[in-house]
Amino acid sequence: MTDSNFRSAPETATEPEAVEISGPGAETAPSAEAIDHARVAAEYKDKLLRVLAEMENLRRRTAREIADTRAYGISAFARDILAVADNMERALAALDAEIREKADAGVKALLDGVELTERELKKVLEKHGVKKFEPLGEKFDPNLHQAMFEMPDPSRPAGTVAQVVQPGYMIGERVLRPALVAVAKGGPKASAEAPANDNAGASSSDPQHSA
Repeated sequence: MTDSNFRSAPETATEPEAVEISGPGAETAPSAEAIDHARVAAEYKDKLLRVLAEMENLRRRTAREIADTRAYGISAFARDILAVADNMERALAALDAEIREKADAGVKALLDGVELTERELKKVLEKHGVKKFEPLGEKFDPNLHQAMFEMPDPSRPAGTVAQVVQPGYMIGERVLRPALVAVAKGGPKASAEAPANDNAGASSSDPQHSA
């Protein structure tokens, strides 16, 4: 082996390639593809949250509709049955105690059967959430009562129910049928118009201030 062979070796050597150094300190900008993927992921996440919210609202609305159907689904049928209850009540009210006393055993048994049927009908209605109300003496409420006429009654405050012409019925928290009532007029004035203090009461009772 000659010296020329040793001298030619360094001439054929190549420089090492540059190596990219990456590490915690290296600053690398996200690629356009990564940015696009992040944007798509955010859009899908937003759509998912919206769908979940809509499904929850749908679930609540459906549950509420089911509950309303169970509670008020028989409203039309119950309203028709009220006419039967009214007729039974009128029939029993037409028979006073004197007629009952003079009636024979067969008629009394018939009356007892009618009363038993009426009580059973009321129990069935209450079982399905239908309740009767008679607002005698209560303040007139157009949401619950239907005024038929005004009745002079000095013993009752004006604007209160003086007579119940036909009882009302509720189904759950709704009015199935408003009560037909007569509203009192000419009664005592509202307590708000009373004297506010003792001095006012004394001045009003003073003869010098009386009309």
